[in-house]
Amino acid sequence: MSPLLGISLKLLSALSFTLMSAGIKTLASRYPTGELVFFRSFFALIPLIIWLAWRHEFPEALKTSNLRGHLKRGVIGSTGMFLGFAALHLLPLSDAVAIGYAAPLIVVVLAALILKERVRVYRWTAVAVGFLGVLLMLSPHMGVQAFGHGLSGGPAIGALLALAGAFCSAFASIEVRLLTHTEKTGAIVFYFMTLTSLLGLLTLALGWTVPDLKDFILLVTIGVLGGLGQMLLVQAYRYGDASLIAPFEYSTMIWATALGWFVFGEWPVLAVLLGSLIVIASGIYVILREQQLGLLKKETREAGPSRSV
Repeated sequence: MSPLLGISLKLLSALSFTLMSAGIKTLASRYPTGELVFFRSFFALIPLIIWLAWRHEFPEALKTSNLRGHLKRGVIGSTGMFLGFAALHLLPLSDAVAIGYAAPLIVVVLAALILKERVRVYRWTAVAVGFLGVLLMLSPHMGVQAFGHGLSGGPAIGALLALAGAFCSAFASIEVRLLTHTEKTGAIVFYFMTLTSLLGLLTLALGWTVPDLKDFILLVTIGVLGGLGQMLLVQAYRYGDASLIAPFEYSTMIWATALGWFVFGEWPVLAVLLGSLIVIASGIYVILREQQLGLLKKETREAGPSRSV
């Protein structure tokens, strides 16, 4: 155990995912969402396979006894990725990231409904407060003017897409909790990336844009960053307890705000900042409470749904 190393790896993982999201936002206006999903997923397999080979677990780690579970998780997670990428095109980077923080709160609700986990009043209270924070974050995007673009796009549609993506991420987390009973981390990540790559590739029939060399390099980098972020996440939980490492997930808000300011000239409005702080506080309480109750398993954190935003 090396807590400082674990925290450092977690921070680097958060930075990798946020850089990936910034790259997606940069290209979202020029390339279809399905094409972005394909590149993000397919080239994420490169660091995954290298990591498994380095650990002498390839291809043994890819064996599965629950292909149906992988398919369910893959379809739900892929849908969340499509929604998240579409939201990045319509929202400031920090706003899209902040709304995604609703996912861990939704997981608590789904765990009670689907997994029949016992959720006591303390966690229900934290979830309720967290959802108030989500509503606060959504409020700047829900005005009449925000819907002026209709279904063709705009901040209101972007906010709804980001929230729908958070729901998909939460459902995928429930599937991962079930998969970790029998499946290894490598298999869970590999089959998700493979299925998402195939689903993204299917959108080729709807029309893709052939990238120039500069954009192609950025597209490949996006995928590698996604895979690298996943591997750094896995390693982080090998060096520190989940209750210590998990809260540093919220450092993505710092990276997203900084990148949004310097790269895109965006700055989150006060309501989004306050709402994100409320959600972060609620999320950290839920994490600590689940660790105390023994519900936050290391395997679940390692193989959590691959980040889209």
